[in-house]
Amino acid sequence: GHELFLRRLEKVMAKTAGVRRWGAASLDLAYVAAGRYDGYWERELNLWDIAAGYLIAQEAGALVEGVRKDQEPLETGAILCANNAIFDGFARIIRES
Repeated sequence: GHELFLRRLEKVMAKTAGVRRWGAASLDLAYVAAGRYDGYWERELNLWDIAAGYLIAQEAGALVEGVRKDQEPLETGAILCANNAIFDGFARIIRES
C-alpha cells in the first residue's frame, strides 16, 4: 500500500515539475479534465470517490484506465488518468513501480 505509493511518487517527482493533491479523487480527476493537472493515479478508492470524476475526465477526452491495464477502475478503485499527450509515459512510470 503506502510503500508502493511512495515508490511511484518518487518516480513521478523525478520526471515532473511537481505533484499536487487536494485529497478528493473526484476533484483531482476533474482537474485533469480541465487541464489543471496533467495526470492522476490512486488505489484503494471507493466507487463514490471516483465515479463523477471518472465520467468528467472521460467526457473531456482524458484517458482513464486501471492502475494495472487489466483493471476496471470502477470495480477495483485503482485509477490512472492523464491527458493524451502524456498518458503513455505517465502510465509506464506508474505501472513499472
